[in-house]
Amino acid sequence: MLIREKVGNVANTDIGNRRKDELQIEWFDAPKRIQRLRTQNGTEVAIKFLQEGQRLEQGDILFMDETTVIIVNIISCTAIAIEPRTMVEMGTVCYEIGNKHLPIFLQDEEVLIPYEEPLFRWLQAAGFAPEKKERQLRNMLKSNVTPHSHGGGSTLFSKIMNLASK
Repeated sequence: MLIREKVGNVANTDIGNRRKDELQIEWFDAPKRIQRLRTQNGTEVAIKFLQEGQRLEQGDILFMDETTVIIVNIISCTAIAIEPRTMVEMGTVCYEIGNKHLPIFLQDEEVLIPYEEPLFRWLQAAGFAPEKKERQLRNMLKSNVTPHSHGGGSTLFSKIMNLASK
């Protein structure tokens, strides 16, 4: 089955009593525009999104007919979770993680990063309060996957520090 676009999302689409067939994906598969996968019931799905920037999200409906609906489910994984206490801490932790070119997820009141022991220890040593938790990583910041330069100009960190000192 070839999927070129999403039909909708279960958050705002009535699927009635159709049989749900989940397409289970890892967080790192969500931004891929072209991939071949199998649903829980064994349906082969070829995804080929035509537009740049399209990504799979939790609850996306990829196919729906009278009897069946194929829904995306992002599998939980071990993550580093930080609940920043202030906006300065939020900006600092996101800056430091983003500067390492790691994906950042903002969900509820947490900053989440896929678990890596060295990063976990570094965050502890830097004075943050990271916790190891099982989470669905489903809301990746898009800013850390776009090309950027480390040369000249004002950084996000310096802007946050300037705001904090006022």
